[in-house]
Amino acid sequence: MSVTAKQTGAFSSFFKARRGDSPFKRLLIHLTLIFSSIIAVYPVLRVVSVSLRPGNRLLSTSLAIIPEDATLDNYVTVLLDQNLLLWVWNSLAITVSTAIIGVILASTSAYAFSRWKFPGRTSGLIFLLATQMIPAAMLMVPIFILAVRLNLVGTYRGLVIAYSVSSIPFSIWILKGYYDTIPLDLEEAAMIDGAGRLSAFYRIILPLSTPALAIVFLFSFMTAWNDYLLARVLLANATAIWTWPLGLQSLQGQFQTAWGQFAAGSVLVTIPVLVLFLYSSRWLISGLTLGGVKG
Repeated sequence: MSVTAKQTGAFSSFFKARRGDSPFKRLLIHLTLIFSSIIAVYPVLRVVSVSLRPGNRLLSTSLAIIPEDATLDNYVTVLLDQNLLLWVWNSLAITVSTAIIGVILASTSAYAFSRWKFPGRTSGLIFLLATQMIPAAMLMVPIFILAVRLNLVGTYRGLVIAYSVSSIPFSIWILKGYYDTIPLDLEEAAMIDGAGRLSAFYRIILPLSTPALAIVFLFSFMTAWNDYLLARVLLANATAIWTWPLGLQSLQGQFQTAWGQFAAGSVLVTIPVLVLFLYSSRWLISGLTLGGVKG
């Protein structure tokens, strides 16, 4: 088949009606998706463009994503002359610890809410959901007071505990909905064969809940990875354990900002999240949808 015939076939299949949609509706849907993609991707491309410009040149009349005088000097400077690697290491240590603690506590708590009927169960679930409606800024003062009382200001532990407290309620709701979809017959069959309740949980429930656990891990990781406010409150004077948002913010001087290094650092810190997202993408769809129904 010639190239022209293939192009004609693809063009005709595009306008071929599916599920009763008219060609105009399909064209409108595709144009909307293309426009939305451009709006989402364009700011990221501009950040990449700024990172490739020499010096601290932020504004330019050129619309080219890659400038004519593109250079990697900003990447070399932010890696060798700044503490970006230390900031990223601190962020990884804090966020991975937060995600692991979040998965352990949320998985066991959600199992209790899913499998047992006890006084206060419904009100407890509603309370957990209500905590997610409180703005994060309102929690800064009480968290700081608690951290001062417990001598956790300027430590890894203080930030990990604060992040875990804020992410666990939503994680419990995700996992509870997923556990509700797993038949009780599987656990009862395991216990008839001699397994205890704890053994049935670890051997039956957790392996079947891998998509939801991946979602909880990714949610907890991204919540802690992108946070600036809590880190600013609890680690303001602890420069040795600054996370990457605090480190990049320090590139902003009183009279001048290193925009090129700022943009280069912003591009580099997206790599760990991008790798984690791509690795866990095979579980994302099922983890987000299967927990929404019971059956």
